Amino acid sequence: MGLAKRIIPCLDVKGGETVKGTNFIDLRKAGDPVELGKAYSKAGADELVYLDITASYEGRKTFTEIVSRVAAEINIPFTVGGGINELADVERLLMAGADKVSVNSAAIRCPQLIDDIAKRFGSQVCVCAIDARLENGEWVCYQKGGRERTNRKLLEWAKEAQERGAGEILFTSMDHDGVKTGYANDALAILADRLTIPIIASGGAGRMEHFKDAFTIGKADAALAASVFHFGEIQIPELKKYLRAANIDVRL
Repeated sequence: MGLAKRIIPCLDVKGGETVKGTNFIDLRKAGDPVELGKAYSKAGADELVYLDITASYEGRKTFTEIVSRVAAEINIPFTVGGGINELADVERLLMAGADKVSVNSAAIRCPQLIDDIAKRFGSQVCVCAIDARLENGEWVCYQKGGRERTNRKLLEWAKEAQERGAGEILFTSMDHDGVKTGYANDALAILADRLTIPIIASGGAGRMEHFKDAFTIGKADAALAASVFHFGEIQIPELKKYLRAANIDVRL
């Protein structure tokens, strides 16, 4: 067996509240990000991801104060993303208590940012998040919270991110986001086969078997989900027991 597969609740934060949408739009409130984080930590989540979802679009800095509050309350690793454009942003968030940072739009605009983060803080700190949509048989990358199409293709950009020093790829299928029909397992499997760094699956969790499929068909190293956890549709302890019964190595 390799490393245990990770279950990662994702908290999208807007205006200090956790929100969740479908296909990156139609947001609804889901609770206090710090209290939710504490509950997930107690329930057995392996890690958390906090995304300031309008930071890049609105051109402002990420929510350092929430990061400090989260760090004071939880004892599992957490990643922070949104509005990270330079090393000073990374340093501020790490100093506030984050374990890793997730870069997306800024890395597409300036790929050197990945090299700089990896050299200064180590590859383990740098998660390259990629939002992509399937168009005419090709996965095309988007930036600014899914609002802006780019000319980058999923696999070539993921490979470049790895070469530049990213420690993980967080791949979100925009087509699957919030619709709860399962992850984009074919694309995940291609990434897993072609890359050597861990792949985090995001977008599409609706039932426990979707997590199993992400790990078996999609060969993902971790599975991220939001609404099924926020609204109590799936409980993390039950999910982990289910996965263990399906011979998937998870930490109980």
